[in-house]
Amino acid sequence: MNPPLEPSPGSTTRELMVPPPSKPSPPVGPAPVGSRWWRWTAVIAIAIAAGALWYFQPWSAKGQVVTVETVAPAPLIRVLAVNGRIAPQHLVDVKPTVGGRLVVVLAEAGAKVTEGDVLARVDASVQQAMVRQALAGLDAALVGQAQAHANLVRAEALSDNITRKALEDAQNAGRTADQEVARQTAAFDQAQIEVTKYTLTAPVTGTILTRTAEEGQTVDATKPVFTMADLTTLVVETDVDETYAAQITTGLAAVLQLKGETGKLDGHVSFVAPQVDAATGGLAVKIAFDAPVTAPVGLTATANIIVDQKDAAISVPRAAVVTDVAGSAVYLAVAGIATRRAVTVVDWPAARLEVTTGLVAGDVVIVDATGLSNGAAVVVPDPADAGP
Repeated sequence: MNPPLEPSPGSTTRELMVPPPSKPSPPVGPAPVGSRWWRWTAVIAIAIAAGALWYFQPWSAKGQVVTVETVAPAPLIRVLAVNGRIAPQHLVDVKPTVGGRLVVVLAEAGAKVTEGDVLARVDASVQQAMVRQALAGLDAALVGQAQAHANLVRAEALSDNITRKALEDAQNAGRTADQEVARQTAAFDQAQIEVTKYTLTAPVTGTILTRTAEEGQTVDATKPVFTMADLTTLVVETDVDETYAAQITTGLAAVLQLKGETGKLDGHVSFVAPQVDAATGGLAVKIAFDAPVTAPVGLTATANIIVDQKDAAISVPRAAVVTDVAGSAVYLAVAGIATRRAVTVVDWPAARLEVTTGLVAGDVVIVDATGLSNGAAVVVPDPADAGP
């Protein structure tokens, strides 16, 4: 091994410093495509958020946009709309008073008949036999009466030659014979009356509406064979809810419209039931036409009963009225603030309600009180912004 070299005297030595190798720099080129897409997405999202904030300006308390109307007295008609059906003023059921088999049916549905016309006959052969039997009994009684009276005449002629008892017996026999004739006459009359019950006749002049039996069918006194009515006088039968029963009285005017017709017909309330049906809660009402009409029985009709009519009254839309534990109220738009005002209204099934107290002409009422509270900020759009 050779010894290390030593510098010679008087010479200068320098140490060579070699820097460590550095890492090569990456090549410079375009940014990746994914990185650019995220940057543009972020820019667009920020722009949309800024636009939304500028448009809605949540820091600015605009208030709820409302529609209003100015209170002004105007004519008001309070009506009750109901549906009913055409019906005759009087409906008559024709039932047999005795049961049996129908042997003749003379009337058809739709036929016009006069009072007393024969509509049908029930087999009366048994009863006719009883009539003949009663007639025979009457004939026998008449023969006995004639014989008793002849005996009485003869006894009275021989009164001086017969005993007093014989004369009295003849007189008693005559009276008995008279009584028997009277009894048999009544029996015959009764049998004849019973025969008439086997014939169904029209009790009134009118039109046959229905016929429920055919020849050969057995009928009884519990079911009508015919239904008839006078169709020259028609009415609309309907029910009024008991909530409004106290408001309906006879004589109230009404406007009627028949199903399938466009014309309006005048009428009036002609009948109001004296009691409410406990099962349905309805009050039976009949509305008569002011002029005769021709319409099929059972046709649907709409009736607007005019309950009240005023030349000048204050009314508001139903949606403007709120009812809670504090009572009924509306909201007025006063200087951009919703202000609650207590009112008294006539509660009625209509789009507008009459206000009897609480409002005066000129008040500005918010027409829809949904979501409002006293003191809430509201915005009333300028009518010019509503467009044509």
